[in-house]
Amino acid sequence: MSATEKKPKRGGVVTWACAPGFPPAVIFPFTPAERMGTRNILEFQALMYRTLYFFGSDGVADVDYANSIGEEPLWSEDGLTVTITVKPWKWSNGETLCADNVLFWVNLMKVKGARYGEYVPGYFPDNLTDYGKLAENQVYFTFDKVYSQRWVLFNQLSTITPLPKAWDRTDQGPANACGDLADVEAVYAYLMAEQGDIVDEGNAHRTRWAGSPIWSIVSGPWQLKSYTIEGVVTFVPNEHYSGPAKPYLDEFRQIPTFSDEEQYAMLQRGDEGEDAVQVGFLPLSFATEPAVSPDKGGPNPLAGYTMYPQTAYCVRYISLNFNNPTVQGKLFAQPYFRQALQSSLDQDSAVRDVYLGYAYRQNGPVPVFPETEFVSPRQREGAWPLPFDPERAKRLLEANGWDTSTTPAVCVNPGTGPGQAGEGIPAGTWASFLLRYVEGRPALTRVMEQLRDDAAKAGIEVRLQEVYGSVLVAEDAPCVPGPQEPCLWEACNWNGGWVFHQPTGEILFSTGAGGNFGHYSDPRADELIEKSVTTDDPAALYEYQDYIAEQVPVIFMPNFPIRLFEVSDRLHGFGPVNPYGMISPENWYYVED
Repeated sequence: MSATEKKPKRGGVVTWACAPGFPPAVIFPFTPAERMGTRNILEFQALMYRTLYFFGSDGVADVDYANSIGEEPLWSEDGLTVTITVKPWKWSNGETLCADNVLFWVNLMKVKGARYGEYVPGYFPDNLTDYGKLAENQVYFTFDKVYSQRWVLFNQLSTITPLPKAWDRTDQGPANACGDLADVEAVYAYLMAEQGDIVDEGNAHRTRWAGSPIWSIVSGPWQLKSYTIEGVVTFVPNEHYSGPAKPYLDEFRQIPTFSDEEQYAMLQRGDEGEDAVQVGFLPLSFATEPAVSPDKGGPNPLAGYTMYPQTAYCVRYISLNFNNPTVQGKLFAQPYFRQALQSSLDQDSAVRDVYLGYAYRQNGPVPVFPETEFVSPRQREGAWPLPFDPERAKRLLEANGWDTSTTPAVCVNPGTGPGQAGEGIPAGTWASFLLRYVEGRPALTRVMEQLRDDAAKAGIEVRLQEVYGSVLVAEDAPCVPGPQEPCLWEACNWNGGWVFHQPTGEILFSTGAGGNFGHYSDPRADELIEKSVTTDDPAALYEYQDYIAEQVPVIFMPNFPIRLFEVSDRLHGFGPVNPYGMISPENWYYVED
């Protein structure tokens, strides 16, 4: 009997060596923007707390109703009201999922939306005129106007994570946040306190999450067994999980790594024996030969493992802090300066020489790979609108009041008129800023150093600093200057970006959006985003993305797979990979001997 014909075996342990720098810091799935990362959301919380709708099963970029808590949404004839039936799945404490679990989440968003990383002012739930419970297992949402129904499902209802009634409490006892907005503040404060300080890397609460009467109540296929202060996470199956895919494994362990070199050394030791890993990733800096394509990869340098590139539907970028109150914030406010910086980034060379074809250039805010109808015709042309061209970048500075005879260039024509540097940039200002990026990733370091060198040719000084990943995203987070928060970070690259369901721009570029890390604000962008979410006509999405590509509110980076998974040849059920970045260890199994 061949391995493919052998029966899946119940039991066994899988150890996954995770990416360096990002141990899970948040267990409460109402996650603030500064912790809205893949490691927290997709690799940790989502295993325990399922969202209302599940996306990306079997490698298909669509909703999977079989694996979703919610039934397919039903719309009223006028297109304003959607009704959702909650399946009678069970929480791990035996309670049945219900309408109140959904309303608990929506009420949290209604009151505390500003502290949720996917909240966008003016959109869900602000764009509801009414919502509530129709039955114990049914909720309804009435919108203020007709929106694209696909967008509502993919970008609005997808933000909902039903929460158990056992969480609806304070330290004084049970509360009613699912039915009374007045209770939300106290319940939110209680839950945030129960998970501990989300910024402190030494948060001792993490070691008590597994035994918590709060966090141990889960809806997903996995339950937390332990979390060590060193960041070793161990999951066991949720025996009450109601979804169609019940875990085969006895345990799923996630262990931290601290550099690409350490990750590669672990995999070189093989998939059996003490401290062996069965799932890891091939660091891009250790690829030995060019890839056939980003989704297929190239020759695997590791024996005993199969490579699975996870080309998620995402964009990558460098965030710029428009809210920085110093002159750096004024620099970033100038489109010509951002355009000069984008023109100083040699994406094509990075794709070819650093990433060996595992990457692809990204010119705007809509993912270009995998190919979809959502990419505008102009974006399909290649390097439009800002190809690599340091000389053009230099001319942009010179045309706007800068002396580029030295690096950094110096402002010699301040003011807000034609040919002048712009508001808040005095004479004598240097074209210089600090770019902090995540440590332990050699490929990223090479790209950042090349950007530094090429930007210098245009007169822009990019000062580089490596920072531990989890510290970087906590410190260089969305902020508003004030007495308690100086908001002085300048530019940040955590080697990531954003994974989309529907690639409209409200979460990244709308004024005040949770994912708008740099607080970019542009009335024209807001107007175009609003058009793109109220219609399924691709022309509206094209107009939005072409505008953003020219305005460059972030510096678009070469895109590459979220992970080049390396999976033990003894482990089955791994592929195809999820295009939205999810993992599904409940599908993984060993086979009978």
